[in-house]
Amino acid sequence: MTTWKKVAIGAGAVVVLSAVAGFAVYQSHKNVVTVQTGKAQRMDLAAVVSASGEIKPKTYVNIGANAFGKIIKLYVREGDRVKQGQMLAQLENVQPEADVNATQASLEASRTDALAADAALNTSMADLNRAKSDAERSDLDWTRAQGLYKDALIAKSEFDNQKAAHQTAVAGLAQAQARVAQAKAQKDSADRRIGQAGAQLTHAADVLKKTAYQAPYDGVITNLPVREGETVVMGIQNAPGSTLMTLADMSVITAEVKVDETDIVNVQMGQQAQVTIDAIPKKTFKAIVTEIGDNAIVRSTGVSTSQQATSSQEAKDFKVVVTLQDPPDGLRPGLSATAKITTATRGNALTIPIQALTVRRQADLVPKDEKGSVQAAAPPKDPAKDKDKDKQDIQGVFILRNHKAEFVPVDTGIAGTTDIEVLKGLQEGDEIVTGSYKVLRTLRPGSNVKVDNAAPKKEDEESSS
Repeated sequence: MTTWKKVAIGAGAVVVLSAVAGFAVYQSHKNVVTVQTGKAQRMDLAAVVSASGEIKPKTYVNIGANAFGKIIKLYVREGDRVKQGQMLAQLENVQPEADVNATQASLEASRTDALAADAALNTSMADLNRAKSDAERSDLDWTRAQGLYKDALIAKSEFDNQKAAHQTAVAGLAQAQARVAQAKAQKDSADRRIGQAGAQLTHAADVLKKTAYQAPYDGVITNLPVREGETVVMGIQNAPGSTLMTLADMSVITAEVKVDETDIVNVQMGQQAQVTIDAIPKKTFKAIVTEIGDNAIVRSTGVSTSQQATSSQEAKDFKVVVTLQDPPDGLRPGLSATAKITTATRGNALTIPIQALTVRRQADLVPKDEKGSVQAAAPPKDPAKDKDKDKQDIQGVFILRNHKAEFVPVDTGIAGTTDIEVLKGLQEGDEIVTGSYKVLRTLRPGSNVKVDNAAPKKEDEESSS
């Protein structure tokens, strides 16, 4: 055999061996899924509910107009700090002040009339006492005259005089009693006029008082929509011309946020929170939950469901108020804020990345033989019940065992920002499939897998470039 034939035969053998080896490698990598993995590990975990809203003082009041009139003096400007009782604004008060003065004069006149009526009553009482004395003396004289006349000791004319005198005394007593009753009525009327004038004075003084506005408590003027010379009117709150200013007690600052209806069940009074304010970046403030709303608020309209005549399937929120424990100086109502409320904590909990969780139907977990057909099983006793069972969703993770992905159902607990607690189904150190998302959606139990944890970094580099 010539040399070139030997070389040709050797080269052919190498090609055949290479083809066989390539085919074997191809078959070994066929149906192999590239995945990223992670470990089930223990760590401290906290469940957090995040909600956005705005900064509000715990106590604030919209000082509205209590009377119709023109503003003649504003004693404060927006942003001023005021003390309780400090004058804030003065409305025109010429007519109310004149009414107070007139009513005060009427009250004084009524009091003078009452004094005169009291004096007249005292005079009438004195006249009554004198009439009683005269009547008693006349009665004695009349009784004596009757006895003397019976014994014929006095003349008929004197007897008649005593009788007339007695009748005159009795009539005088009745007259005196009538004058006393009249004086008492006049005194009572004068007293009632005093009460009436006093009530009118109270009304006029109240009207006058409502033209001057004082601070109900210490605070900051956070809104001043009016100017001197404008006319204000009593009306609906926040309507133009009806609100003079807003006074806020900035000693206690809160963040009023809206929590999604799916998270509100986990929020409770007294829970800790972290508040960030857009106007103060890179700073976090500690807070505590102090108020939880009972009525849902429709997210699109901001109206409470209790104020709607019809039900709505729109997304809803609940108002939650968190009180800042150490608020910074210079905060202003209305600043946008975000509160992260810690609803639960677990120490040394077994956790996995949230993205590792997936859902499979019972039917997808039935093992298959090499031909792809479902292995034989005992016929179900209740086909309808078995069919419903096959449609049930099971939550679990894919765990790596012998280079294969096995689906393991798990029970979960609280969820943190990136990790979730596993209560049952895994052990610490188990290697689980964490990605990619597309792989987790299509991965089947028993699939051959290859671990490539560098893939996400390459994708990040490509996306950043």
